[in-house]
Amino acid sequence: MHSSTLDRKRLFKNISHIVTMDDDSRELSDFDILVVDGIIKDIGKNLNADGCEVINLSEHILTPGLVNTHHHLYQTLTRAVPECQDALLFGWLKTLYPIWGRMTPAHFHAAVQTGVAELLLSGCTMTSDHHYIFPNGVTLDDSIHAACELGIRFHATRGSMSIGESDGGLPPDALVEKEDVILNDSIRLIDKYHDASASSKIRVAVAPCSPFSVSRELMRDAALLARDKGVMMHTHLAENVEDIAYSLEKFGMRPGDYAEELGWVGDDVWHAHCVQLDDTEIDLFANTKTGVAHCPCSNCRLGSGIAPIRKMIDRAVPVGLGVDGSASNDSGHILSEARQAILLQRVANGADAFSARQALRLATRGGAEVLGRGGELGQIKVGMRADFAIWNMDHIAFAGAWDPIAALVLCGPFSPSQVVVEGEDVVQEGRLVQKELRDIQQAQNIAIKELMA
Repeated sequence: MHSSTLDRKRLFKNISHIVTMDDDSRELSDFDILVVDGIIKDIGKNLNADGCEVINLSEHILTPGLVNTHHHLYQTLTRAVPECQDALLFGWLKTLYPIWGRMTPAHFHAAVQTGVAELLLSGCTMTSDHHYIFPNGVTLDDSIHAACELGIRFHATRGSMSIGESDGGLPPDALVEKEDVILNDSIRLIDKYHDASASSKIRVAVAPCSPFSVSRELMRDAALLARDKGVMMHTHLAENVEDIAYSLEKFGMRPGDYAEELGWVGDDVWHAHCVQLDDTEIDLFANTKTGVAHCPCSNCRLGSGIAPIRKMIDRAVPVGLGVDGSASNDSGHILSEARQAILLQRVANGADAFSARQALRLATRGGAEVLGRGGELGQIKVGMRADFAIWNMDHIAFAGAWDPIAALVLCGPFSPSQVVVEGEDVVQEGRLVQKELRDIQQAQNIAIKELMA
């Protein structure tokens, strides 16, 4: 699953604007970037082009590749389901569980490729996927193979549900698994796929779905397993007021306290949503460097509230952006999430509360750091891996924009002209490199007709 880039030299030349996201937040004009074997080797003006493939990027903006820290790719087949369009979280889930329970490995393959194609074509170079439902012989392997075929960096998480309706949980009993099966399969997947190297295209994390769908014992055992294997941990937390009420009733404590009690805080953990964290929980996350995947469009769509992201960032909580599943967002575009993040923080805290550049940082470096990849990804810097999104400024949405970098977030949505992962193109001239989009769409159309029937 690793494409070789040995002896490959590429010079990205005359780039109009480079958004580095480095520690000094530098923005460079008319600079070149030399990439050798998938690594940024030099950044400067008039770099030597001998022996290089030269890509001229005048009138282009180059940013670090966008990073998606939370998704459910299988949900790409259940967008805009009529019965769910106006539902809150728990009712939304209860409607969708039976539909998801009919999905097959072929459906999952089609859904994942559709979702990954959408991400790549919107500038995303790395995504996580929270896969917690395994009907009809589906395994996480299905999602891994489908995603990696398209060239994206993939953080697959082995999700799980073990507490069904008959035991007081939310999911139907038919969709939960035995806990020993969950843990053993997690070990199998980590041993088979997880690559901890700096160039890694595939990593595996352990990810019980949520406190209302797994037991206390599974949460604790999953944390022990993850740390024994040296992999990260992910779950949903404090998504809405129903979530808080469930935690208080079932566990006698708030979600942050529950997470801390079971070992679910630390720099190897990231939680999705965290809309309803209070000040004490935010301080806990700050002190332990526990990450947050902020999913503003999904939070709006499900009426979950406005996550206190301004407070989190001010207290140095690691925060990245997530599109969440397409059943609760209906789209998969990280720049749209960045724009929505700005708008929500300004509604909550005032017009000067959150800037376009701060949102773009969450969409790039912030996400890389949340996924444990801050040492090699998320910045345009010598020594970093060469993951870029390249945006052609010859676009109607840039027309009249005085600040093209802010315009990326404020004026779009945009589609990149070129997307580069590990120094290699995965999108060229706005088209997928590894597979024809029409073939992906054809498989998706077949799958959705089968599900609707």
